[in-house]
Amino acid sequence: MHAITQHTFGGPEVLELTDVDPPEPLPSEVLVRVHAAAVNPVDAMVRSGAFPLLGKPPFLLGWDISGVVEEVVPGVTRFQVGDEVYGMPFFPRAGNAYAEYVAVPSRQLARKPAALDHAHAAALPLAGLTAWQSIVDTAQVRAGQRVLIHAGGGGVGHLAVQIAKARGAHVIATASAAKHDFVRGLGADEVIDYRTTDFTDVVTDADVVLDTVGGDYGPRSLRALRPGGLLVTVVDRADTALQQAATEAGRRFAGVTVEPDHTGLQEIAKLVDTGQLRPYVSDALPLADAAKAHQLIESGRAQGKIVLTLGPN
Repeated sequence: MHAITQHTFGGPEVLELTDVDPPEPLPSEVLVRVHAAAVNPVDAMVRSGAFPLLGKPPFLLGWDISGVVEEVVPGVTRFQVGDEVYGMPFFPRAGNAYAEYVAVPSRQLARKPAALDHAHAAALPLAGLTAWQSIVDTAQVRAGQRVLIHAGGGGVGHLAVQIAKARGAHVIATASAAKHDFVRGLGADEVIDYRTTDFTDVVTDADVVLDTVGGDYGPRSLRALRPGGLLVTVVDRADTALQQAATEAGRRFAGVTVEPDHTGLQEIAKLVDTGQLRPYVSDALPLADAAKAHQLIESGRAQGKIVLTLGPN
């Protein structure tokens, strides 16, 4: 099968289109023919060696997939051959998503949202589960709460805005001026241009802040929270100094690492199919253009998600 491999750390140019043997599914697994695989910032960090999550090359990158079940190992009852599925297999271990076939534990998959083609469905799992596990599972956002979401036009942010809005929250987002109309179109009640305005001058009483940026955004976000408010970070998850600062300020802290979760995927699919959630795909490129996709993701200017396509959508 065709797959994108790399044999050394480096820039996007180390990604190569090669032929490798297809995987053999183990008990509890299904074999999925991949129709689309999304590209995430973590992919580029692993490729470069900045975040050596998979050890040293060679390895196959990628986690987000959408495709069709090609083979079901006896004992698996959740799916049949021909079912359309999506998911984020094995994260944070190797998911091998940049390939024509992937073997996946059946309980790390869910049925693809009926309202989406494969390219848009592939854009959902990692970013969507990150947003869901932050907004719903961790923060337990409810109607009437004020929620500040940083980078509201990004891969996680644009989904978090919609999920928080579906929960009935008053949503405030930071974004560059060029993305304001896009973020408002997602349902954000207020959008702050982070380049011209200090968000702490505008927001001082948020119930929840979701930080997808890192750096000084976490410490500054404590000033945007009401007493007892919750800072959720998907970047500085293990920052004990930030956690201590939150405690001393009378605020709460939670670091979130996304996990495979078919229940979360099913809930996300319901939001999609009821018209409350829509992933935005800025670029859909063929698998052979994986290096170009990584250049786009590292530019920092991507709006929504970037996807590699491998079959009919």
